[in-house]
Amino acid sequence: MYIYNVTVNIEKSVKDEWLKWIKHHIAVVLATGHFTEAKFSEVITDEEVHGYTYSIQYRAKTREDLDNYYKNHAERLRKDALEKFADKALAFRTELRIIDEFSVTYN
Repeated sequence: MYIYNVTVNIEKSVKDEWLKWIKHHIAVVLATGHFTEAKFSEVITDEEVHGYTYSIQYRAKTREDLDNYYKNHAERLRKDALEKFADKALAFRTELRIIDEFSVTYN
């Protein structure tokens, strides 16, 4: 399993508009069929950050799924965000390969 993580810093002036837009965007990314789920989180930090920072983590079953997303969809979807928010939403992307997963069950 792989996680495709997109971390975005949003200027205060577009926060509300971006929050509405990103929920639709996440649905569009999932509709490509290359990811099984997504988690949308606010990044919490003690550091001075201008604006707001969020993380969207998309889970892919295989490396091939992730590569096919890059090949067939990523450029177009990134362009959509740039056209809508320009430099008011700055993103960087990372990949994680899941080694193992653990959970706790409470009775």
